[in-house]
Amino acid sequence: MLDFSLGKYLTLEDFCTCTKTYQKHIDQINPYPKNSDTMQALQNLNQFIIDPIIDYFGKEQFKLTYGFCSYDLKKYLNQKDPITGIKNGRIDPSRDQHMAHETKKNGQYYCNRLGASCDFLIINYPSDELVEWILNQKLPFDSLYFYGKNRPIHISYGSQHKRDIWTFTNTGVPTKKGIENWIKKRV
Repeated sequence: MLDFSLGKYLTLEDFCTCTKTYQKHIDQINPYPKNSDTMQALQNLNQFIIDPIIDYFGKEQFKLTYGFCSYDLKKYLNQKDPITGIKNGRIDPSRDQHMAHETKKNGQYYCNRLGASCDFLIINYPSDELVEWILNQKLPFDSLYFYGKNRPIHISYGSQHKRDIWTFTNTGVPTKKGIENWIKKRV
């Protein structure tokens, strides 16, 4: 199951073990999905978004920084590092689609938007130019978060295909300010 192919290039293991938090707590985290619908969502994300990106930029240039978020990984991302006191990660399972179709104990989805998402960058390629490329290719993304020119982008694929784009202020508040050109291109 670990080498289960999600698309032409990435495996389930790639998608579930890429975070620094997982690598740091490898013995305490089960990084894999429990819901079979999550597998299909991850395959769709790869087929419709990730594969075309890697087809163009190359596998060697593609760096996945955050893929699937399991329940165990979510617990560790929400904790603070005991040495630095800094939270292990910034996550919003109710909106970011990293947990795909995983469900809580009560049967409710962590994220009702469903679909799946990941964060990645293209090595030595500015993320603002990557966003331009994605928009010009008309990839059917659900949401795209731009964190800065030299940082990974977040992209999701889900049934809504709403092509929603956000950037963030220095304090982490979502905004559309400064990306008006992209918003016009998204349709």
